[in-house]
Amino acid sequence: MAFEPPQRLVRALGETAPDGDDWLGKLPEAARQAVSLRELTVERTQVPGGRSSLVVLVRRADGTPAVLKLAPPRFRPEAERAALAHWDGLGAVQLLDGPVTEGVLLLERLHPDVSVRSLPEAKALLEAAGTLRRLWVEPPVDSGADGAHPFESVAERTGRQAEAMRAGADAEVRALVDAALVAREELLAAPPERRLLHGTFRQSKVLAGERVPWLAVGPDPVVGECAFDLARLVRDRVEDLIASPSGAATVRRRVRKLAESLELDQERLRGWTLFRAVESGVRARRVGRARDAELLLEFAGWL
Repeated sequence: MAFEPPQRLVRALGETAPDGDDWLGKLPEAARQAVSLRELTVERTQVPGGRSSLVVLVRRADGTPAVLKLAPPRFRPEAERAALAHWDGLGAVQLLDGPVTEGVLLLERLHPDVSVRSLPEAKALLEAAGTLRRLWVEPPVDSGADGAHPFESVAERTGRQAEAMRAGADAEVRALVDAALVAREELLAAPPERRLLHGTFRQSKVLAGERVPWLAVGPDPVVGECAFDLARLVRDRVEDLIASPSGAATVRRRVRKLAESLELDQERLRGWTLFRAVESGVRARRVGRARDAELLLEFAGWL
C-alpha cells in the first residue's frame, strides 16, 4: 500500500519544518517498514488526520484493531510514548506492546471520527474536563542518578515560546504580548502543584473508546501546574465564541466554571489562557495563518 501523507499534514509540516528536514520524504518507506516489522494489516490512512503525524488504521496479526502513528522528532514522539506508558490507559489511549522504533507508536484503536466535539458544548466541556482530570498524576521518576523525569517543564516550554513571542511582537500586538509575558512571569513564581500534563489538550483530542467512553490522544507532555493544561480547553470552538455577541461574557463564564469544576484558581487559569492564546496567535501570524491569528488575538483581548 502507498503511504501518501494527507495534504493537511503536508501543509502543517511545511509551515514549521527546519531547513533540510526530509522526514516527509522518508515517511512512505518508514511506514512500510513499521507495518512489516509489526506484521500489521493496513486498513486505511486517517484523513484528514492531524497536523504533526501520520495516523494509519491497522490490524495486528491476531486481528485486533490498532492505530499506527508516525511523527517527526521535533514533535517529541518519544515523550508521548513515555507519557502513555506512565498513564497506562488511565484517561488516555493505551500504548500497545511490540517493537520499539523511534518515532513510531502502536496504539489502541479508538473511534477516530468521534470526539467530544460531537457533543453539545456544555456536555463536551464537562466530559473533556473529566478526562483531563484523570491525566493529572505525579510524573514518573527516571532511573538516572539525578532522579529526573523525562519531560520538559512548563517553564522550559513557555520560555522558548516567550522568546519567539518577543521576536514576533510588532506594534499591533505588542500590548497583548507584554501582558502575556507578565502573566507568565507571575504564574511561574509560585506554581501550586507539579503534575504530568497532556500539554495540548482540547476537545478534538478526546475520542470515543470501547473500554471507557472517552480517552485522550495526542499528548505533547509537559510537567507543571494543572491550570496550564486546562487553559487550552478554555478557547475551544473559538470561532463560535468570536461570532457570538455574548462571546466575551461566555469566555469569562467558561473560565470560572472550568476552574470551579476542577478546583483550580480562576486567576491562574485566566493567566495561562491569556499566555497560550497570545502565543498561538503570534505563531499563526508568523506562518501566514492570518485568520487564525485574528481570532486568537481577539479572544485574548477579552481576558
